[in-house]
Amino acid sequence: MDTPSVPGMETAELAHDQPLDARTQELQAALDSARALSDSAPCGLLTYDAAQHCVYVNQTLLGWLGRSRTALHLHELVAPAWHGALGAHVESLRQSGHAEPLALDLLHADGQTLRVHLASTPTFDPAGQFLHGNATVTKAASTASAPSIASDNLLLSITNRIPARLAYYDKNLICRFANQAHAERYGMTPADMVGSPLSQVVRPEVLPDILPRVAQALSGHTQTFEAERTSANGQRNYYEIHYVPDFQNGSVEGILMELHDISERRRTEEFVLHANHDLEERVRERSAELFASEQRYRLMVDAIQDYCIYFVDENGGITEWTESAQRLHGHTRSQIVGRSYEVLLAEDNADEDEVDPGQVLRLAKAHGQWETRGWRLREDGSRFWAHTVLTALRNEAGELQGLSSITRDMTAAKSLEDVMNDLNRELEKRVAERTQQLVAANKDLDVFSHMVSHDLRAPLRHIASFVSLLQEQTQASGDTLALQYQNSIAKASKRMSLMIEGLLEYARLGRVTIAPQPVPMAQLLQGVMAHLKQENPDRRIEWVIENDLPVVRGDAMLLAQALGNLLDNAVKYTRQRDPARIEVGWKVNPVGGRTFYIADNGVGFDLQKAHNLFVMFQRQHHSMDYEGTGTGLALSQRIIERHGGRIWSETAPGEGCTFFFTLPFDGLEPEMAFPESSMATLPN
Repeated sequence: MDTPSVPGMETAELAHDQPLDARTQELQAALDSARALSDSAPCGLLTYDAAQHCVYVNQTLLGWLGRSRTALHLHELVAPAWHGALGAHVESLRQSGHAEPLALDLLHADGQTLRVHLASTPTFDPAGQFLHGNATVTKAASTASAPSIASDNLLLSITNRIPARLAYYDKNLICRFANQAHAERYGMTPADMVGSPLSQVVRPEVLPDILPRVAQALSGHTQTFEAERTSANGQRNYYEIHYVPDFQNGSVEGILMELHDISERRRTEEFVLHANHDLEERVRERSAELFASEQRYRLMVDAIQDYCIYFVDENGGITEWTESAQRLHGHTRSQIVGRSYEVLLAEDNADEDEVDPGQVLRLAKAHGQWETRGWRLREDGSRFWAHTVLTALRNEAGELQGLSSITRDMTAAKSLEDVMNDLNRELEKRVAERTQQLVAANKDLDVFSHMVSHDLRAPLRHIASFVSLLQEQTQASGDTLALQYQNSIAKASKRMSLMIEGLLEYARLGRVTIAPQPVPMAQLLQGVMAHLKQENPDRRIEWVIENDLPVVRGDAMLLAQALGNLLDNAVKYTRQRDPARIEVGWKVNPVGGRTFYIADNGVGFDLQKAHNLFVMFQRQHHSMDYEGTGTGLALSQRIIERHGGRIWSETAPGEGCTFFFTLPFDGLEPEMAFPESSMATLPN
């Protein structure tokens, strides 16, 4: 429902509205006048809110920048490099109501920059809330701008090239300068750092540590300390930090922060510290070991019974006398120290090694050590036979510090040596007598050999001759039984003659003188093989001979005889094989010399039953199956042993036989140069 109008009320309202409109018009006229004055001002005027939006920009500033009056943000007017500084300027004005004037670059509409000075004052509401910032903008003088910029750039260029981290904060703790190293520590650029409050740069957990020191610096006291800091990439470093107050006109206007990275130095110090601790621990351990060693040494020196040790100077004067020396010689320390060691030597020293004690000292000093034997004196005048070792003691520089004398009581050994000498003389006498007996026995053996060779072979020759005559007569009569008997007698006499020859050869090999000389085994073997091939022209024999047989040292004729006996056995006992296979090879003997082997694929024999394999006239097969007298292996063994070697066999019935024998090598033993055949596995 409409309210009824009252004529009196309408008149009153009209009377009230007329003065209000007049006041509004007056205010608007004043505002327009102020705007006109502001637009025609010689400097730029700018009003902005807390969000840095431009509330008002006068025509002078718009003309400088070639822009129109539109809604703008401060970041659109200011060069990007100065956004951080401008933000800090606005923040300082909003928080404290005061901000230091700022020199920065504004952006022209065509992209060029204009260097200006900006000074701001705040406007707060009655509740203290920030409403606007009112800034006065003036152009930087062109005559001073270029040198100032060049100077700033030079300073920044210089400080960016030093490793120290440098920054300058004003008394409101707003960053006004930072070099490249300092900015990178916080993951920022120098331009970003300028205008940033210290509380936004430093991590919150670090602030409680540095703010008291900053307060002291702002009070005029230089601060120097070391601290551990974590960089933007998470790396922990150590810094030496200096806060230096900036005094201007007697008051502190800011502080210079200087940080030096001492991480490497601290790590080195920690390493050296740990190394020192480790070294000290080792020194303590080593000292304890040395002390224990010294104690053991003293206990050992004092406890030994048959030995004693004492020390003399380079002239033979006794400088240290131990308990063991006192026990062996009988002198006390006070009696002997300072006297010459010659007082311990007996004057009548028959059989002693040295003649002049002074010469012994010279020899010990020249050679480092010298040993002597002779009679020594005790304090009571008694003597004992001793073995003494004088050793020169030198330091690391080679300077003689004295000599040590270690003396051992060898009286019992001397008595035993005299007894042994008597026994040796008696033994030599007995050896000479036994040698004469052996010489006589050898002469008797020679006589026996001559008797066997002459007296026994002569009847055998007669038996063989008469049997031959009987065979001629019996053939004419046709008596076959008598012929058979006669043939048996002829074979037996021939066999007995061969056995006598073998016995004589065996005896001769025991007395023959070996004349060692280089013997090429390859050539020796070829000669023996040629002889066997002539004796067995109808046999098919596969000869497998290594082509690198070495040169040995021995008697060529005797070695040829031994090889002939062994190869003749191989040819004989492979008669049932077609073709027969005989292999000859060698290898290096680990204990020196060369080991040879002769292997065949013959009938073999039972080695367990062959205990008398190398005994004269012993055979492993019946003479009706394989001819021979049983002397070949015995003669071969004797020849090999006369050359300092040995011979043995490996065999089994039906699996062939291998004989091994060793001979000395002619020449130096090579360290690694072994022929391929020497490393081959020997056949079974």
